[in-house]
Amino acid sequence: MKENAAAQERLFWLGVKDCLPTVLGYLSIGFAAGVVERTAGLTIAEIALMSVVLYAGSAQFIAVGMFAAGAPITSIIATIFIANLRYLLLSAALAPYFRHLPAWKNTIHGFLLTDETFAVAANRLSRTGYADNGWMLGLNITAYLNWLLANIAGGIFGQWIGQPEAFGLDYALPAMFIGLLVLQMADRPGRRHDLAVLMCALLLTVGLHTVLPSGIDVIAATMLAAAIGMVIEKWK
Repeated sequence: MKENAAAQERLFWLGVKDCLPTVLGYLSIGFAAGVVERTAGLTIAEIALMSVVLYAGSAQFIAVGMFAAGAPITSIIATIFIANLRYLLLSAALAPYFRHLPAWKNTIHGFLLTDETFAVAANRLSRTGYADNGWMLGLNITAYLNWLLANIAGGIFGQWIGQPEAFGLDYALPAMFIGLLVLQMADRPGRRHDLAVLMCALLLTVGLHTVLPSGIDVIAATMLAAAIGMVIEKWK
């Protein structure tokens, strides 16, 4: 029992270490979110509560923008639900590696999963083929606390930043995703295949944007591009 606890502790700190490359990205995005939230009129307590309960960068930006525009709460909830549907796909992709864990542990991992921690976890699991509970906790908790502190810091200092877009803070979220994509592609063989899927996703997003609402166009384009990638992978 003691040996198992010691092993889980080592894995926990390894998860913390593996999360460090995303820390700076979380700090910039979280700070930007805090600034935007503060500018929209939220208090520090409300910013902290949103970060703890919602815990989704894109959803928080969407929620604050709609709140500032005076959108009804039902519209905000529905939009956030649609924007976060991707986590069903992300969780489903990792689920086979966590079948040996009890449901309550998987519930915690599912709640704390983000786009960034998914990218780190997927990279590790593709190599090891096995999910360690301690490692996943270290990865997720580090990201969770970092996000919370970054949001609060942005809320505290956001009152002196009237126009966050003037500092490029509104681009922090896309920049983080682009960085994660480049790092993930750099460690994978078959970059031509990845670039082809990426171009399909970009072209589909532009095309679908003319017929679908903002947010849904990205989700639809991503799913279609992933399907195209599977076909290319099968027939190459």
